[in-house]
Amino acid sequence: MKKTLIIGASENPTRYSNQAAHRLLEHGFAIEQIGKKEGMVEGVKIETGTPLLSDIDTVTLYINPTHQKNYYSYILKLKPRRIIFNPGTENPELVTLAQQNNIQTEEACTLVLLSIGAY
Repeated sequence: MKKTLIIGASENPTRYSNQAAHRLLEHGFAIEQIGKKEGMVEGVKIETGTPLLSDIDTVTLYINPTHQKNYYSYILKLKPRRIIFNPGTENPELVTLAQQNNIQTEEACTLVLLSIGAY
């Protein structure tokens, strides 16, 4: 099963990261979550920092490029198949690093991709 890591996860139901967690689970995807604060969404823990994870297919970003810098090496070590840059998270520097490491990048909205069956 494809597992998605949400970076920028939040318990706040008005946040797009929270909505993405719900929709990913509804569509049968396994998720991991990293946020500023620990918490839970749909019974899945929101971790902080850079937890030891494996088998991550997709990283979907919900943090701005300035905060992404803290995760560059972490994301690259996870060796995901792709990184999704949701609106407002576009980052040419991370795109270049990802492509140098054979990681696909996509500027898209996770929620839209799920709604049109293109995730």
